[in-house]
Amino acid sequence: MQTRRKPLFASLALLLAAMSVSALADDLPMSRDALFGADEPAAKPAAKPAAKPASDAASELPVSRDALFGADEPVSAPASDLPVSRDALFGADVPPDETTATAIAQSSSRPVRYRGFLENVMAYTTPSPSHWSQAMFRADLSAQGGFSSSVKWKLGARVDFDSVYAVSDFYPQAVNDNQTLNFLLRENYLDIGAGDWDFRLGRQQIVWGEMVGLLFGDVVSAKDMRHFVLPEFDILRIPQWAARAEYFKGDFHAEMIWIPYASYDNIGKPGAQFYDYTIIPYGENTVFLSEKIPTRNLSNTNYGLRLSVLQDGWDVAAFAYSSMSVAPTFYREIVAGPQPTVVYQARHERIDQYGSTVAKDLGSMVLKGEAVYTRGQKYEVANLSTPDGLVEQNTLTWVVGLDFSQFTDTRINVQLFQNHFFDHNPDIVPATNENGYSLLVNRKFGDRFEAQALYIASFNRNDWMLRPRVSWNFEKNWDLAVGVDIFDGPRLGFFGRYDDSDRVYSELRYSF
Repeated sequence: MQTRRKPLFASLALLLAAMSVSALADDLPMSRDALFGADEPAAKPAAKPAAKPASDAASELPVSRDALFGADEPVSAPASDLPVSRDALFGADVPPDETTATAIAQSSSRPVRYRGFLENVMAYTTPSPSHWSQAMFRADLSAQGGFSSSVKWKLGARVDFDSVYAVSDFYPQAVNDNQTLNFLLRENYLDIGAGDWDFRLGRQQIVWGEMVGLLFGDVVSAKDMRHFVLPEFDILRIPQWAARAEYFKGDFHAEMIWIPYASYDNIGKPGAQFYDYTIIPYGENTVFLSEKIPTRNLSNTNYGLRLSVLQDGWDVAAFAYSSMSVAPTFYREIVAGPQPTVVYQARHERIDQYGSTVAKDLGSMVLKGEAVYTRGQKYEVANLSTPDGLVEQNTLTWVVGLDFSQFTDTRINVQLFQNHFFDHNPDIVPATNENGYSLLVNRKFGDRFEAQALYIASFNRNDWMLRPRVSWNFEKNWDLAVGVDIFDGPRLGFFGRYDDSDRVYSELRYSF
């Protein structure tokens, strides 16, 4: 009996299993789409009356991930209701009725950044008569932002208030009025990027050359010369109202500028500390007429082109620039009488300048050089026979320098320079070749202290300037510097004419 039951039970088990598989097969998903709820359900056998119609089954299946998880956004929502950008998705202030282009442009705008500094400069002139020569409070503020990644802007202004001129009668009233309070527009421009081109429109700094201590190839910028060359270059330079186009391609760079309304050097008024532009000493019988600024017309606009390339580590540039000279020329007239009167007037001549700059990193040294040929510049003569007191001279100015940095936290800069006069007129003060040199030594002591000394001198005569200085970063964003400016040389020398202007000074600055 037992031997017959085993085949019987096995047959019953196989029959039950076959029935179960047949029943389950009707409920199994027929495909991957049916398994995961795709919008196109798999067709079921029509012979099954208990099965729901395909249309009813489809209506009950989730048609998307949002519908499956209960999102509030129906599939049929119009395209205008969908977020068009990240800012719109996360609740930026883009109105729902704005166009896609407007929303994207607004989402590309950049936050406004503010920068600037507050500064106090105190200076005491030591030669007799000793006096306070500067008590300057300076506030500089600029803001930068952008309407998009390709359109940016900058606004900037500075206010200078010097209480020395407000409370002292040491200087003439005209000097007090000129140097007590000044409001200066700094860089105010719009930047537009278009592929390989960049355009800058507005008031801007255009720097085509920068050596140490003196300005050689920096021919475009006007300067505030009321404190000679003593302020930092970013304080000294006066921006120009210009249209500038720059082209970048690999290591090549082209720059074109047009200045429809030029800025000129601010030389102050007669009697100021550093107002000494004439060869013949002026006295009681000397009259200075108001400076004659060129009229605004197309013939008095400035324009130039600069090309540069980086090749095998050599950064070489060449430029051509035609302008009304930013530095004035003093025309002279002698009025006859029992006591002849000398009349001066500062005017500006059209000059043409062609130059080149070069820089090369030599490892522990950096080589720099500049050369500028100037055509049409006039110079004062030392005789009284020339009607306007001027002769035209073409010149070539060049400078070459080496920066040494192989010593830790120490920088040493050495420069040689020359100003050569073509067809030299013997009545002008400069020699055919005016040669000079400069030496700068800068040393950092940790993160807070820095000391430096700059010496510039002439090879032609004993004419020099020495500027030692120590600065202390005593707190974050705070710097205190003290220094001395010493001048020496003959009365007609570049530095000697200011040998009564030696001074001790301090500078306190807070930057933000």
